[in-house]
Amino acid sequence: MSPETFLSPVWWADDHLMLVDQRRLPVEEVERAYGRWEDVADAIRTLVVRGAPAIGVAAAFGAALAARQSRATTFVALLADLETALKGLAATRPTAVNLFWALERMRRLALASDRLPLDQVRARLLAEAQAIRDEDIAANRALGAHGAALVPANARILTHCNAGALATAGFGTALGVIRAAHALGRVGRVWVDETRPVMQGSRLTAWECAREGIPHTLIADVVAASLMGRGQVDLIVTGADRIAANGDTANKIGTYALAVLGRHHRVPFYVAAPFSTIDPTLPSGEAIPIEERDPAEVRGVGAQQTAPAASSVFNPAFDVTPAALITAIITERGVVRPPYHFA
Repeated sequence: MSPETFLSPVWWADDHLMLVDQRRLPVEEVERAYGRWEDVADAIRTLVVRGAPAIGVAAAFGAALAARQSRATTFVALLADLETALKGLAATRPTAVNLFWALERMRRLALASDRLPLDQVRARLLAEAQAIRDEDIAANRALGAHGAALVPANARILTHCNAGALATAGFGTALGVIRAAHALGRVGRVWVDETRPVMQGSRLTAWECAREGIPHTLIADVVAASLMGRGQVDLIVTGADRIAANGDTANKIGTYALAVLGRHHRVPFYVAAPFSTIDPTLPSGEAIPIEERDPAEVRGVGAQQTAPAASSVFNPAFDVTPAALITAIITERGVVRPPYHFA
């Protein structure tokens, strides 16, 4: 695991990017070392690492690895190799804006280093990736504290997918709020959606809660409405993969339905995300690209086939929750309430 005392799925050690293979959880904890940007891109694409902030951090280290891999002897040649890597890393996942934010930050730093010796350029890129990681952890801790202030005593909290330490550089966004509230003794129960079809809730969020002793109960996604109808949910907290300028928010498929249910049952619906997840270039959620994934994820559970191979499948990985359904957006800079205007 990472050298820190807290859980982190992404860190640098011995000239390699280290990732916890999240495909193997909760059965076993496997760490993988990466020394080539191409392998980092594959790790992002195949969900070894997932979650918008964690993807951004991993991609930043991938860019640093590209500079270290390059055999260029001039800045122009090094920049060309770096641009190839940046394009390859950017092509891995289309929805999470943190990926593109982190890669653009690495690009800007490289362009500003054109007068330095190449070994210093490489060192600066690695330091920048490390800074992106450290800043994400600090942002998560800050937004966790802001969000915990919204949690009532003995709260019953519903969360969807995994927006915990595993989805970030450490601590987490939505689960960071829950983690901070738990430390204050305010969490009565966390309802953990299993989150079909990839089961990030059951595989990852439940694992994190169990690991830290946070009281939780796993539910099938279809149980959420019944719980709210019975008055057993006090608030909903989810993460985000991209937030448009007007507050429309893309998150794991199924999030939109929870926001609608929350509005009907008068349950507050909160989004927790760092400012790097906000994309002010998109006026609304209609412009957010939505990734569609492998039909096999829906046709079966693990190795078990549960649907005919001939059946067509629609498998969007994300949906967009309209800003009008979001009670507040929790960030490291504080709690933002509607109307949302991110510029």
